Amino acid sequence: MLTSLPQTVPALLKWSWQEIEPHFNDLAARTLDAQNVNDWLADWSALDERISEMYARLSLAKTQDTADQNAEQAFNAFLDHIFPQAEAARQKLREKLLASGLEPRGFELPLKKMRASAALFRQENLPLLTQEQKLGSRYEKIIGAQTIEWDGKEVTIAQLRPVYQNPDRATRARAWRAALARQLADRQALNDLWREFLTLRRTIAANADQPDYRAYKWHQLHRFDYTPDDCRTFHRAIEEAVVPVARRIYERRQKRLGIETLRPWDLDVDPLGRAPLKPFRTGAELKTIAASIFNRVDATLGEYFATMVRENLLDVENRKNKAPGAYCTNFPMSQRPFIFENAVGLHNDLQTILHESGHAFHNFERYALPYAPQRQVGMEFAEVASMAMELLASPYLPQARGGVYSDADAARARIEHLESEILFWPYMAVVDAFQHWVYENPDAAMDASNCDAEWARQWNRFMIGVDWRGLEQEMMTGWHRKLHIFAVPFYYVEYGLAQLGAVQVWGNALRDQARAVADYRRALALGGTVSLPQLYATAGAKFAFDAATLRDAVSLMERVRSELEAKE
Repeated sequence: MLTSLPQTVPALLKWSWQEIEPHFNDLAARTLDAQNVNDWLADWSALDERISEMYARLSLAKTQDTADQNAEQAFNAFLDHIFPQAEAARQKLREKLLASGLEPRGFELPLKKMRASAALFRQENLPLLTQEQKLGSRYEKIIGAQTIEWDGKEVTIAQLRPVYQNPDRATRARAWRAALARQLADRQALNDLWREFLTLRRTIAANADQPDYRAYKWHQLHRFDYTPDDCRTFHRAIEEAVVPVARRIYERRQKRLGIETLRPWDLDVDPLGRAPLKPFRTGAELKTIAASIFNRVDATLGEYFATMVRENLLDVENRKNKAPGAYCTNFPMSQRPFIFENAVGLHNDLQTILHESGHAFHNFERYALPYAPQRQVGMEFAEVASMAMELLASPYLPQARGGVYSDADAARARIEHLESEILFWPYMAVVDAFQHWVYENPDAAMDASNCDAEWARQWNRFMIGVDWRGLEQEMMTGWHRKLHIFAVPFYYVEYGLAQLGAVQVWGNALRDQARAVADYRRALALGGTVSLPQLYATAGAKFAFDAATLRDAVSLMERVRSELEAKE
């Protein structure tokens, strides 16, 4: 058994490669056979959990304050002095296990992933992968520093979100234009950063003997169950089954607002002139509301969330220099998740904590699996955990059922959520189709003006119903404002696939909520031990790309939306 591993977080964060390396050497030197393979895997898992938690905690710190130079330096020191060495050492252990021919119980799929990772590994790519992560930090820093002056105060772009719900159209337009002007001011900096990303990624793919970067990512992401052609099938299905419905949603909004055309600053305001839903004022209130809802969904899930609140495992309020977006990270040594978001008091922030808590619950359920490789799950199902939780929690939004709203406001919130999910599919298709174009045409994509043109082409294909006349520059640079395109390439189709799975889980819940939640939890507990189709099936859904399945999901959403409208 490995000894002298850090047992506390402070000790972990002081760990150096000189202290880590002997543990890898110990594992690499052992004779491996059927009698000791489980102990060997347990020791490797314990070591890997600590390195993964170091990365997660250091990465979290630099996103919590993008202006904190000490946090940035600590993260970069990890990338320079531990990350590449640990990756090389992991490769030796992968090769050792694969060469042994041993297949421990529950390891069929983890071994398949290891084979793919081992085949892709190249020593010369390690410093390039480190550099890629540093470029991602630069993107976060640029976005995190974007502020404007509004009503005499310096505010972040995220803090303008409540203004977009202001009933006064002129105020909304002024705020939206000010935000976009500030974002466009970084256009050249982001274009320059983009070229660095693309150059680096092309080199990484070539080093790994892959025909292009998309092929490299497909292997790296362990996408065994679908192909780029399946993604294109999904895009066409969205164009056929969702875009017409999305257009009707926009038309209904336009008519209710009583305006000639729908503009970008008209998308968040309540179409009936009601004040914005503001379910909380502080982060503490947000946690209290979420806790009450989760206790109604499932007692065990409620206790998971209570643990996170007790142990201060949530950072939810927006502030200057906080990186954009929201995520749930994982501290595997501590067996705890952590939620990061940028809440400003709106209903969308409540939806976000429901979403990210789904990821947190997935982590809690996976901790029961004995070995780290068994807990690695593709985002195509990890996002089912989060998106399904939004829907499974939705019946408990009313005060009478543990939530925060009147029945009318709860109906309004659920309608907004269902409409936003329908509208999301076309946007997802824009992001995914754009990324396929980029890596199919890397020479053209080096010129940001070509990227602008391609984004506009995909936007005009899928995003029908909003008038962007006179705002062409703002529209075509939309790819600048999608973190995934820069920092997490090809991570976006997962959201669309998972949403289709989540709606199916929710459809089951409309018939039998308790059974649907139980099936959901059973699927989460499988971790990464079975394929995506098997995970979906366990959760009560079908892993699908076709228009018929998508049309069924949208029809269900529209039907429930109509039923809720009578309660508004």
